[in-house]
Order: sequence, then C-alpha cells, then structure tokens
Amino acid sequence: MRLPPLLILTVIATPLAAQHEHAQPGRSPYADLTGREIKALSADDVTQYRAGEGMGLALAAELNGYPGPKHVVELASELDLAPAVIAEIRVIADSMRTRAVALGERIVAAERALDGAFAGRTANDGWLAAATAEIARLNGELRYTHLRAHIAVTALLTAEQVERYQEARGYRR
Repeated sequence: MRLPPLLILTVIATPLAAQHEHAQPGRSPYADLTGREIKALSADDVTQYRAGEGMGLALAAELNGYPGPKHVVELASELDLAPAVIAEIRVIADSMRTRAVALGERIVAAERALDGAFAGRTANDGWLAAATAEIARLNGELRYTHLRAHIAVTALLTAEQVERYQEARGYRR
C-alpha cells in the first residue's frame, strides 16, 4: 500500500509541531522581559520618551487630517510652504519637543520609582494609587502636548496643503 506524500508529511509533522508547542509549558510571554531596567518600559520606550517622540500618541489627529509638525517640515517643499509658515511650524515643533522631553523624563522617572517599589517590596495601596495616577496624568499631558501641536499646525495650512500632506503620507490615494 502506497501512502500519498501529503499524508506522510502530515503524519510526521503533527507530533513535531505538538512537541514544539508544548516544549515550555506554563512559560509566560513576559519571561524575556525580566532583564529590563524598568520592567514596564522597553529600552526603545525609554529612548522615545526621553527624545520627545510621538510614539503614536497623536494618531487621532494624524489620521483624521491634522498634520504633525515634524512631517510638515519634512514635506515643506511638496506642500509649497512659505518660509514664514515653516518658521512658525518650527516654533510649534520646538515647543512641543521641549515639553514632550520634559514630560518623558518625568514619566521614565515615575515608572522607575514604580518598578523600584515593587522590586524592593515597598509598594502599598496608598502609594500605588498616587503613583499610578501621576503616571496616567503625565501620559495624558504628553498626549495632549502632541495632539495640540497637530491642531496648531493645521491652523497654519490651507485645505489644499492638508490634502497634499494626506496624499504624501499615504493616507489618501
């Protein structure tokens, strides 16, 4: 009796796949994160917070037709921006980045303190409520800072420039 090749492959591969799937039963998807300096933040998260990067915080604006300052400056020639408008947008971008960097440093410090309290077994309910509320407040302020810049930049652009921005960024075709 001759078996079809696909059936032979299935018979061989099924136990191997099952063995691989169960190679480490109970292993948490977080197991590889235990070596992080701040457990809740990746090294990239820390870098982005400290650099004042957007981190997707302004997607509500960006994807709904409110261009961001960084990308508008990058696309200045495509958008046919006047030098005075570019200068105003740079002021908005610089102000946003300065504020975002300061907030990012505070968020990293607050996350480090939170991590330290758990690592040192000193976290308690009262302290935790205040610490997490502050982290949430700082993250909200950071998001506001980025979104606000999108509103300010959009006010300086014409409808045609906003449309060209949307096309250049791949949001409209």
